[in-house]
Amino acid sequence: MAASNLFAIFPAQLVREAIDLIKSNLNQIATANKVEKENLSAALAQSVLYFTALVILFAIIRGIFMYLMRQTIIVMSRHVEYDLKNEIFAHYQSLDQTFYRRNRIGDLMARISEDVSRVRMFAGPAIMYSINLVVTIVLVLGVMFSVNVRLTWLVILPLPILSFAIFKINNLINHRSDAIQSQLSALTSFVQEAFSGIRVIKAFAAENASATSFEKETSIYRGKQMDLARVDAFFFPLMVFLTGLSSIITIYVGGLEVIAGRASLGNIAEFVLYVNILVWPVTSLGYTSSLIQRAAASQARINEFLETKSEMHFPKQLSVDFNEGISFKDLSYTYPGKILPAIDQISFSIPKGSTMAILGTTGSGKTTLIQLLLRLFDPSKGSIEIDGKNLKELDLNLWKSKIGYVPQDVFLFSDSIQNNIAFGSSPANQMSHLDIENAARQACLHQNIMEFPEAYQTRVGERGITLSGGQKQRVAIARALIKNPELLLLDDCLSALDTQTESQILDNLQSYKINKTTLIVSHRVSSVRAADRILVLYEGKIIEQGSHTELMNINGSYCETYNKQMTEQ
Repeated sequence: MAASNLFAIFPAQLVREAIDLIKSNLNQIATANKVEKENLSAALAQSVLYFTALVILFAIIRGIFMYLMRQTIIVMSRHVEYDLKNEIFAHYQSLDQTFYRRNRIGDLMARISEDVSRVRMFAGPAIMYSINLVVTIVLVLGVMFSVNVRLTWLVILPLPILSFAIFKINNLINHRSDAIQSQLSALTSFVQEAFSGIRVIKAFAAENASATSFEKETSIYRGKQMDLARVDAFFFPLMVFLTGLSSIITIYVGGLEVIAGRASLGNIAEFVLYVNILVWPVTSLGYTSSLIQRAAASQARINEFLETKSEMHFPKQLSVDFNEGISFKDLSYTYPGKILPAIDQISFSIPKGSTMAILGTTGSGKTTLIQLLLRLFDPSKGSIEIDGKNLKELDLNLWKSKIGYVPQDVFLFSDSIQNNIAFGSSPANQMSHLDIENAARQACLHQNIMEFPEAYQTRVGERGITLSGGQKQRVAIARALIKNPELLLLDDCLSALDTQTESQILDNLQSYKINKTTLIVSHRVSSVRAADRILVLYEGKIIEQGSHTELMNINGSYCETYNKQMTEQ
């Protein structure tokens, strides 16, 4: 940076020498004879050519050092941005469900994108301009004072005013830019929600109402953009005026100094160039101050999340054994902010290799049990033990590697059907197309996929919107089956299927479930009646348990539900 600025100062000195040389030579030429005039003119032309070549050479050298300067600092800031984004994303994934309940997705995204970008602006341009300001002022002012102290003081007088004005206006620009960014986020959220729920909008013929609401949002956005445009319209003329004022003062005061004999004509040109060199670093002071303030605020927001620790402890182990079974001991869980427990002192066991089913109405705690087994959160009381070891003491990644999970609310990525199914496999164990196809056949999905024009390469829309509810559930089932898990968790994943498809999938699972442990959660008796053991939940408690035959003989809640559903069928 110092070298870059030095090679900006040298040309100004060359211009001074060239102008003074020309002036002195012109005076000599005016009084010389014809031969002397020709010789002096040729020498003058040669000198001007020499100075011109030096100025061009110095400009090239300065450009090289400026390139190296930006390569060092700006490229470094991009590496900082890369590392910081990866660090934040990895930290997000290490946090438990409680963190995601407390924070909005939009806020998480803003910190990993907008806030990181502001920190990068500090790590790059702000640092570069700050150092450049110090180096330029030290070098340029040092030279200027050595040439003419009085002229220097008068010339630099408007520069602090310029810097302060830019600082104030830049803060106003940033404030209005933040308001625009906030409204843009609201506008983006509105559009995303409208397009995600386009089926509902069209079903209710609400296109006009939706368009009217969007127009209101865009009207607010336009107003904020116009506010910023007015400030921008004032900012650039002001900067040009104050810059020009410095040049005018330089020429006027320099002219007076020349008349008084304290400076030469070349000094005026030299000082004009020095002023132009100083303008941008001094101008950038206000801009840099604003960058630093915004970066400090953004880094504080980032640190708030980076310093958030998971409320759950996740130990690391070399292996997790699952040879005997799973035990739920006096298990209770109450959701934050709730009074009544979702699970209330439940105890039961699932032997390795058996099929356990949980039946219950909506809100009975079925899904909560699955989430506790996946350790998305820890129980309020009691424990879950795997082969006699508390789940809290096991390596969660190793434990989940043994599980195939089909959630109640299916989430599909905006990718091909093949990749959505293969997502369930371990990255270290790449699945072949044959494995993917076999998983799809077990989920009764292969025939449907082959009816699509691009078969397994068919891309599903956002969240799988291009597939029906039943097709999405079967993709999720195939995703769970492809990893050949030791423990298969089916969380009410057959609800969108017709009875025939459901029966076919359950028949396929009968051969698949040999030597595997299966936990089926459902509110439909047809999904659970083939299980070795069935638990009936009501308001978080087990009210009945046994095989299908045993529960039918009891003639209780299960029997009543079975008879009612069979009659409806």
